[in-house]
Amino acid sequence: PQLRAFSDELGTLIDKLTSFLEWVPWWVLIIFVGLLAYKSGKWKMAAGTVLGLLLIYNLNLWDHMIATFVLVIIASLISIVIGLPIGIWTARNATVHRIVSPVLDLMQTMPAFVYLVPVLILFNIGVVPAVFSTVVFAMPPVIRLTRLGIQQVSEDLIEAAQSFGATNKQLLWKVQIPLAMQTIKAGVNQTVMMSLSMVVVAAMI
Repeated sequence: PQLRAFSDELGTLIDKLTSFLEWVPWWVLIIFVGLLAYKSGKWKMAAGTVLGLLLIYNLNLWDHMIATFVLVIIASLISIVIGLPIGIWTARNATVHRIVSPVLDLMQTMPAFVYLVPVLILFNIGVVPAVFSTVVFAMPPVIRLTRLGIQQVSEDLIEAAQSFGATNKQLLWKVQIPLAMQTIKAGVNQTVMMSLSMVVVAAMI
């Protein structure tokens, strides 16, 4: 009953977000996403993004695209919210890394279809098992690359910060995470891409 109640709540959130994005005029959404693309990648990326979205709309696949987009966003956010703290924890605690590492290996080596079996048993058919199977498949990159980025921070910089009296919390938030941000962003990017690939498989349920 608890799993079913949680599934219903998450399913309601997904339905509301999907309904909202379907309510937004298609041209407004295209302009908004085009502006985001321009901010991150200049005009070539913006032009490619706008043309791609116009093609989707022209093929009458807009509603299907919105449904896929919502699943990717929800699964990516859950993966990142859970994965980032775990990645930081594994970087700062060798024992946790030894425990988590084989679990991540298992998550990355099992075929994608295998994830659908247990979530179907727990949550029945619907969008929620699709989200959970996607989270399991997409979470490892952000954990691994967060840990890698923090570990690549120079020991000299860490020692310098400690010599100036930085606490462990200050060391993490003001030294390690800012310097590891590019690697963390790469992990987030990989998680989003793996979410997209898994959502296509999960669409079968």
